Amino acid sequence: MTVTDPTIPDLDRVVAGFVHCLRRGGLPVPIGQSLRFREALDVLGVGSGIDVYWAGRATLVSRPEEIAMYDAMFLTFFHHNTSGLTIRFDDIVETEAMVADEDDGEDGGDGDNDEGEDQPVLRWSATDVLGDKDFADFTPSELDEAYRAMAQMRLQPARQRSRRREVARTGDRLDLRRTVRAAMRSGGEPIDVARTRRGERTRRVVLLLDVSGSMEAYARVLIRFAHAAVVGRGRVEAFALGTRLTRMTRQLGSHDVDEAVAEAAEEVVDWSGGTRLGEAIGHFNDEWGVRGMSRSSIVVILSDGWDRGDPAEMAEQMARLKRTAHRVVWVNPLKAGPGYEPTARGMAAALPHIDEFLEGHSLRSLETLADVLA
Repeated sequence: MTVTDPTIPDLDRVVAGFVHCLRRGGLPVPIGQSLRFREALDVLGVGSGIDVYWAGRATLVSRPEEIAMYDAMFLTFFHHNTSGLTIRFDDIVETEAMVADEDDGEDGGDGDNDEGEDQPVLRWSATDVLGDKDFADFTPSELDEAYRAMAQMRLQPARQRSRRREVARTGDRLDLRRTVRAAMRSGGEPIDVARTRRGERTRRVVLLLDVSGSMEAYARVLIRFAHAAVVGRGRVEAFALGTRLTRMTRQLGSHDVDEAVAEAAEEVVDWSGGTRLGEAIGHFNDEWGVRGMSRSSIVVILSDGWDRGDPAEMAEQMARLKRTAHRVVWVNPLKAGPGYEPTARGMAAALPHIDEFLEGHSLRSLETLADVLA
């Protein structure tokens, strides 16, 4: 591999620059795809241009119509000659420059950053990759990085079969009315037979976020994930779980993430207080679940499972929730800890009624959650 600079770049700088180049070209690259591209280069290295090309295409391209744009940006950033793959250092974006550009919103004068262009979902540095780092260990600057990453998250909606039917060439049911109308236009001969099939609609997602004191280090980050879900999908509801249940959907609906989070925090009067998970989930079942909000929905509980209430009440309310929901997902930030076992009373009582038990301590774990929701 030949380079235009005598210093061989590390993979973090290469990934940061290439992903930034793709976004400048209009290709959306979520954080999870960036992380997978980095992992692929760890295995393959950058010694072969073909290896780098296919590693990027397999991890950074989501739809066939994006291939042409990917190819153009690849040739822009990595261009081939008889010596092999060459990296253009003028297109590699340094982490410090990207942060400075975002802070002042002005062109630094080098011609590589235009006002209003999208910033990368995640900045990479040579010393630290935030994807697997525990939120509780983040520094204030790293929290800002995580907040910017989640502000760019857009969740793909899960789909479910609808009772309404739609026109389809290969539908499973004859549409007699349309068939007769078409026949009237052809002299009474049913030349075109119209058919219908059951349509699809976006499946509702309900987020129940534990905001008690034991979750403080994670709740401040997870509420950003909840905001990204609410503004990025059509049917998402968000609630805070503490000593009471508080609906936050309207507050999190603002596209200004800081304003949305501030309004939600103001609405939740028991933030960083105690928690009675079983009682709060029961309140949700009584006030919202029976109205149909949880019916056929994906219900996600983001909590460490510490509960001062009665474990029997937790088990009863989780069983009620399980009977109405399509899937129940529990996201526990403590699950990633070495040797973790769900021994907390609330967590142990809830576990038999959970379909998915996931980690929720890092950016990568939230990418996994996004995949589950899709």
